[in-house]
This record gives sequence, structure tokens and C-alpha cells, in this order.
Amino acid sequence: VQLQASGGGLVQAGESLRLSCAASGRTASNYYMGWFRQAPGKERELVAAISSSGSTYYTDSMKGRVTTSRDNAKNTVYLQMNSLKPEDTAVYYCAADPLLRSMVVGTSLAYWGQGTLVTVSS
Repeated sequence: VQLQASGGGLVQAGESLRLSCAASGRTASNYYMGWFRQAPGKERELVAAISSSGSTYYTDSMKGRVTTSRDNAKNTVYLQMNSLKPEDTAVYYCAADPLLRSMVVGTSLAYWGQGTLVTVSS
């Protein structure tokens, strides 16, 4: 599975942004899909994950301001981010794995995308 994240860019604080992650090569419909971010000088952290059936999992990092969804027919997962803050500035990555546990631990994931940069100005 190849993952291609897109949708990053420069926005002002308070604005919204929607990231997309398209899977190719083989279907990722049976995998958990997750969104991670890594800010400069910080460790990578999980933001959200979604199961193949659409069950969602959010961490406290952006909880209440993000929504993840997926379109299995398009092999694409989305991350809608609202009320963005300067501290949300980071490279956002998508990942795929059969297990939610792997998403939560954040290591040994089956597939990673290349990341898309989100910059939030104050």
C-alpha cells in the first residue's frame, strides 16, 4: 500500500483545513487508517484513527477540533481540522495498519505516507 497525503498549507489561526490521504497499490479498506503529526523538536504523535467500518478514535492532542472520515470506495481518508492554532503547526502523516493498538503505540506501523506540512500563523 502506498499512501499519499495532501492538503497541507499555510493558514491563519482559527481557520480550517482538510487533509486527504489516498491509498494506492492495494486496497486499504480493511486497515485502520491514522493521522499523526510531528512538530519541530517534538515527537510524533497520533491525532486520530479510523477503522475500516468507520469507528473513530481521537487523542487529546486535537480532540474536539478534528474529525476523521474515510471513503473506502475512493481508498481515501480525510482529516478535517477546525479552529487551528499556531501550535498545530507540524508535518501531518497518514498511516495504515491492521491494528488500532499499533496506531496508539505509534511504532511498527505497516504503511506510512510521506507527510504534508501544515503551518498555522498567529
